Amino acid sequence: MKVQILVLRALTLLVFVFRLQAADEADRLRAVKELYDKKKWAEAAREAQGPAEQSADFDYYAGMAFSRLDRWREARAAFSNGARKVPRDPRFLTERAGAEYKLNDFSAAKKDLRRSIRLDSSDSYVAEFLGTIYFLEGNLEAALKYWNLVNKPRLAAVEAIPLPKTRKLLLNRAVPFSAPAVLNTDPFLASNELLENLGTFPNWRMELSPVTSDPDSDDYKATLRLTERNGWGSSFLDGAISLLRGGPYDTVFPSYYNIRGDAINFDSLTRWDSQKRRVSASVEFPLFQQPAKRLRIFFDAGDENWNLSQTFSGSAVPITDLNLKRFAGGAELHLVESARWDLMAGLEATSREFRNVPTSLPSTAAPFFTDSRTLDAWLGGHRSLLRVPERRFTLDSQAEVRAGRNYGSGLGTFVSVNSQLKSRWLPKAHGDDYEFLSRLRGGDTFGDVPLDQLFQLGVERDNDLWLRGHAGTRDGRKGRAPLGRRYLLLNSELYKTVYDGPFFRVQLGPFFDTGAIADPSALFGSQQWLFDTGIQARVRVLGSVSVLLSYGRDLRSGTGVFYGTSVH
Repeated sequence: MKVQILVLRALTLLVFVFRLQAADEADRLRAVKELYDKKKWAEAAREAQGPAEQSADFDYYAGMAFSRLDRWREARAAFSNGARKVPRDPRFLTERAGAEYKLNDFSAAKKDLRRSIRLDSSDSYVAEFLGTIYFLEGNLEAALKYWNLVNKPRLAAVEAIPLPKTRKLLLNRAVPFSAPAVLNTDPFLASNELLENLGTFPNWRMELSPVTSDPDSDDYKATLRLTERNGWGSSFLDGAISLLRGGPYDTVFPSYYNIRGDAINFDSLTRWDSQKRRVSASVEFPLFQQPAKRLRIFFDAGDENWNLSQTFSGSAVPITDLNLKRFAGGAELHLVESARWDLMAGLEATSREFRNVPTSLPSTAAPFFTDSRTLDAWLGGHRSLLRVPERRFTLDSQAEVRAGRNYGSGLGTFVSVNSQLKSRWLPKAHGDDYEFLSRLRGGDTFGDVPLDQLFQLGVERDNDLWLRGHAGTRDGRKGRAPLGRRYLLLNSELYKTVYDGPFFRVQLGPFFDTGAIADPSALFGSQQWLFDTGIQARVRVLGSVSVLLSYGRDLRSGTGVFYGTSVH
């Protein structure tokens, strides 16, 4: 009985002490609030200091007082203490982000603001603050993502600099936003797709600038900085470089852009290489003056020599001097449906003739070398699967189905399917000093097809399925790289900008390629997985022509390939 009385008295004493401490803490908190309200920042900060286990409210007022005193490191520490005690209270994350912003730690500020907006998505201050940081870093897409949550930014004017020669009607339709209105993400992204589809602007960027210096103003001016191709190019030097960029491999690229300001572009290629003669030309123009609808009419003729001694196993005598004459023509329509996806549809007619074909080919091999005519059509689409502008990461997909008929002995209908996933990541918060690219592609062809319709894994000027440690030619003749009707290929590369000047830019980095190719006939194919690695340089000249130089090594055979080409 006495023990129970003692325990009861002890508990009563503890309750009294706790109540007394709570009363003292409440009185101290009221004193801190009073000092803060009277703008006595130093006294408020001093009074708010206390034991580590004190209420998070003291940490909040201490951090706010330190912020008023521009003592940002102490403010960040106070808000961090509060955030540890009440991790689901967004106040501490938001205010700590303000201190981190003042300390130029934008990365930490963005992280805290993203956590805060997940806890309270209705806080317009956080959305605007986060958008502003991305805007200052030059990440306009991420800025719009958060500004749009609070119905900002509002455009007061839109202008293009320099004034383009492309017709105003076309340009206005290619830029689906105007003033006065809020600039939303989808129209901004759609403008990128539509300007690219016009084909007259190799480079552009959009800048936003406040109309006034008033910090309370939400009005901005959008400025489109355009590089426009007119005639032979954006300048005489640009046109000359574009024309002659293939000189080292016996090729010129005569082109003429933006005829009469209607975005009508003419592109062509003439190659006089004795092993791979080729002439091609195309005309592109927007249908019905609509930048979203672009029609391309093309013609392609080639006279090629092939050496299949290492890639074809269906002949007792190695095929080293096969000749292929090929003529093709057709049309393709590209439709930009939205900022996220677009469609392609086309039709092509082809005629081919083989010479120097061995007479002792087995019946299973004959269709590959049969003179024939082809009529085929295709339908494809591109879709943006994932955009994470905060991380500067994109993931895109593309697929194409091609079907047709080959008119020749042993040939008939065929269907070909291609698909790809492509990712791009810029790991730094702004700029593209580092860039990581990755692309996974695969394809399959059903039915018998001639040699020129096979897939090829290797570096060659008329092929884009690159295994950069495998050459596509031997002594200038095609056919060295493995061929087949089905393939899988992964390309990945990392670029680092090593020089960025007014006339050219140099990026350098490693790459890794892996893939395999096979054919149902077993006469072609790689027979095993292939692995290539090496280093690649990308030199951008005057912002419109890129020179690619690579050295790749086949990890299975140990052989190396140095390769160079130019692209627009």
